[in-house]
Amino acid sequence: MSAATLSKTTFKSSDLSRAPLDVFAAAADHPVQVTRRDGESLVLMSESADKARDALLELAAQLVAVSTSTEGTLASRMSDRFPWMLALSPADQEACANAVLAAARASFATHQPHLAVAELTSWRETATAIAAGLGKESIEWLDEAEAVERP
Repeated sequence: MSAATLSKTTFKSSDLSRAPLDVFAAAADHPVQVTRRDGESLVLMSESADKARDALLELAAQLVAVSTSTEGTLASRMSDRFPWMLALSPADQEACANAVLAAARASFATHQPHLAVAELTSWRETATAIAAGLGKESIEWLDEAEAVERP
């Protein structure tokens, strides 16, 4: 769902039978509201949008738990909830904690779950790469005399 589509597109329930492709195409792009005469309106969205909302709510639950604790730094409290952070250096743990928190705030403010989820995933993948030993080998640069010209 982009910033331009924060307000849901609305369809009547009869549109589902008359023009289902239009309703489904809109729902694939962003959540749509389906109004009904006989009951509460429904929201139709893609499975990926639903999963993104679930992931954001899970992150929110973890961040609430982190924020209610008063022991230790933000990074140490987050490392307790996200143990993969322990593979990062202390400075990177602080950077990760601040970046994830900022991205979560932006996600909540803009209704864009992917911002926080992408930030969290990026840091987790970085920690995984570090834990696997990537980046520990020194880089051996070639001297100009050893370099080979490109064809």
